[in-house]
Amino acid sequence: MSDERSAHHKKALYGDGIADVFDTWYGEDGDASCLSALSKLADGGPVLELGVGTGRVALPLARAGLQVTGVESSPEMIDRLTAKPDGDRVRVIEGDLADVPAQGPFSLITCVDNTLFLLESQDEQVRCFANAASRLSPGGVLVIEVPARVPRMDEDEQGVFVEHVGHDRVGLWIVDHDRARQRMFMQQVSFENGSTRLMPVPVRYAWPAEIDLMARMAGLRLRDRWSGWEGEEFTSRSVHNISVYERSEDTVGHA
Repeated sequence: MSDERSAHHKKALYGDGIADVFDTWYGEDGDASCLSALSKLADGGPVLELGVGTGRVALPLARAGLQVTGVESSPEMIDRLTAKPDGDRVRVIEGDLADVPAQGPFSLITCVDNTLFLLESQDEQVRCFANAASRLSPGGVLVIEVPARVPRMDEDEQGVFVEHVGHDRVGLWIVDHDRARQRMFMQQVSFENGSTRLMPVPVRYAWPAEIDLMARMAGLRLRDRWSGWEGEEFTSRSVHNISVYERSEDTVGHA
């Protein structure tokens, strides 16, 4: 297997491993306020979602009348999306989201639900910004949603965090944190109906200032930053970072 194919296969593993339960755990549709904000930002123009998954965001936007394209590395996630009612309304491209393998131009490109941090290196994240910027129409926007902080760790840089406790399932995140490299290797552990499921998730996080610099290098400028999808003010106490980057009229493609 070539290095490129091997890297693509590695990126698909998490999605393939969780596709069968993703909607059960996280819901069929995305957050209503998220969908409303993205619809307004699209302003009727074509939309591209990076990391489209099972279509929790893309399908409601398509049903609202927007032209939606999605990029996804996981074949299992794509199968789940296309099998849903109205799944044919979303044009899906299997590929690496850092490459942004869609022609455009798009009025809105979204990368929500922490997806940017699944790119495991700064180089990949920079490449994603550059390719996304080159596929935006003049005045178009790129919307990034990521955590604004990382979990506090003890001295050995490891920790266990509770994701979900219910009658049928308990979900944990077990984290090994490499602070110097801004990386976390996480195991998502689910105990359900007597079975245990392990899903490895490597993450490379970045602070708002670094993300802004990636955007600036791609020819984008920060238009808004919120701590929630209803436009809540972003502060030093914010847990979520929702950043809206705009392509100016004179931006030159960097792909």
